[in-house]
Amino acid sequence: MSQVLMPKATAVWLVENTTLTFDQISAFTGLHPLEVQAIADGEVAGGMTGLDPTTNGQLTKEEIKRVEADQGARLKLSPRDVPMPVARSKGPRYTPVAKRQDRPDAIAWLLKVHPELQDSQVAKLVGSTKSTVQSVRDRSHWNMQNVRPRDPVTLGLCSLKDLNDAVDRARRKAAREDANRKREAARNGVVLEEEAAPAVDPAEADQPEIDETSHD
Repeated sequence: MSQVLMPKATAVWLVENTTLTFDQISAFTGLHPLEVQAIADGEVAGGMTGLDPTTNGQLTKEEIKRVEADQGARLKLSPRDVPMPVARSKGPRYTPVAKRQDRPDAIAWLLKVHPELQDSQVAKLVGSTKSTVQSVRDRSHWNMQNVRPRDPVTLGLCSLKDLNDAVDRARRKAAREDANRKREAARNGVVLEEEAAPAVDPAEADQPEIDETSHD
């Protein structure tokens, strides 16, 4: 039986762009209805980019409209005559020559939309180098005047799965570092800026209330 590609990302898109019920999305993606509801509530897959199943041939817009009109109906995968390519598990990412000129645009998009990504992650996603990423970041790239941010997934420079995985790793690392920073500050008795109470001027605190009533 055929399975949905990237079910969670597909569920994100269906939740955001259709009126399908949680049960209908669950039946199509194979996710539990409660997980689909958690996606809708923003508790699961936060920040994940949705995958439009109509652009990769998994569904048609007509099929979505059919099921939206009948809560008892279930989505059916479109038949695929072309076998899915086998992804390479090892070796450096190869970028076709025709797409290499798009890499600065993709780098600019990643730096703007996902600032939590490290330069090494950005470079790996688009098949570039850390020096190129840095040149786009500090706007010293030789062709910077023509660089405009564009989604690397749309450009075909990386897959949506690779992008979401990299973002998840970056956010988990940032969360760990933040937790370690707070623990270290607590051990040293340091109050972090975001935790400190607003400062009050002692002179203002002791200032007696002024009676503004006029006297003759």
